[in-house]
Amino acid sequence: MRENITIVGGGLAGLTAAIACAEGGAVVVLHEAHHTLGGRARSTATPYVANDGTHVFYSDGLPWRWLDERGLVRPFAPIRPGHLARVRFRRDGRLTGRPPAGLLRMVARRGLTAPVDEDFGSWTTRRFGAGAARAAARFLGVVTYESDPGRLSAAFAWERLRRVLAPRYPAARYVAGGWGRVIDRMAARARDLGVRIETGSRADRLPEGRVIVATSLDAARGLLGDGSLRWESGRSVLLDLAVRADPRDMFLVSDLDEGGFLERYSLPDPSLAPPGESLVQMQMPMRPDEPKAAALARLERIADLALPDWRGRTTWRRDAVAAGRSGALDLPGTMWRDRPAVQRGDGVWLAGDQVAAPGMLSEVSINSALAAARAALAS
Repeated sequence: MRENITIVGGGLAGLTAAIACAEGGAVVVLHEAHHTLGGRARSTATPYVANDGTHVFYSDGLPWRWLDERGLVRPFAPIRPGHLARVRFRRDGRLTGRPPAGLLRMVARRGLTAPVDEDFGSWTTRRFGAGAARAAARFLGVVTYESDPGRLSAAFAWERLRRVLAPRYPAARYVAGGWGRVIDRMAARARDLGVRIETGSRADRLPEGRVIVATSLDAARGLLGDGSLRWESGRSVLLDLAVRADPRDMFLVSDLDEGGFLERYSLPDPSLAPPGESLVQMQMPMRPDEPKAAALARLERIADLALPDWRGRTTWRRDAVAAGRSGALDLPGTMWRDRPAVQRGDGVWLAGDQVAAPGMLSEVSINSALAAARAALAS
């Protein structure tokens, strides 16, 4: 007899769990409260296709391999050598093509093991000096959405720094057409496997039987009535722009002054904007209690450097605040195994980007969903 498994949530984690459970022979029903699937993996509609934040996949991890084996992430637009010539660092209010010597020293010592119990700022200051520690912390703003990555566990932050600064050709992959295309393919595969997907279907109480809850921790906390479902996350302001193309525009700027980030996504993937225009996505970690307008003003100063005269060239714009929806942050003394467990007992499992699974950002969603699916199928 085929087992019945219910998935609550139709984002990246929920669709991953639905596919894995259906591949394992289960009868799967997926409930999504919104009228569209995708969650934070949604993209805007054409002609300006922007992800919900500065998203890329990394090809050096299990989540990418799992998606790729199922034909869910191709075609993709890799970074080419010409793109790298348009990469800059913001240092002391100016753009430079040279990374700080302290970051290069860190790359050379990537074999070091960082402690879980010490904060990243203290550990890197002791090992590499205060200047290098500040630069590394600012560099990590893009993968933590956190204004002070130096306060995080050294092991947590060091793992991310090693991934992003790996001394090889960049592993970043830009799925042609944006992440919304991945969601469309995942939904199609799930339906081909017999998954019944119900959108506009909000679960106000926990369904009966085997259930994988693939929602935010806030939503899961209410659904499961479990106040312990909490974990640290980041807070950033997001700014997306479409501008008329200019050959002076940068491809990528890593802000080592304030932790911001700018990327012209339409350079590797021109389909994201109309001909003659560029699609740019930006992010700035917000300081404690900082108003949105102040963070946006700091972010616009990066655009001033990277996109000359961008205000007069803008054809489309949107901005938002990402608070508590940018993945897990591990503080000193904690690691991914200490986050809310996938196994909740009584036939309930949890999946998402703030639960007990390894990986970086969205990789946690996929890894936790696969762990939940394996457990549900085996139970």
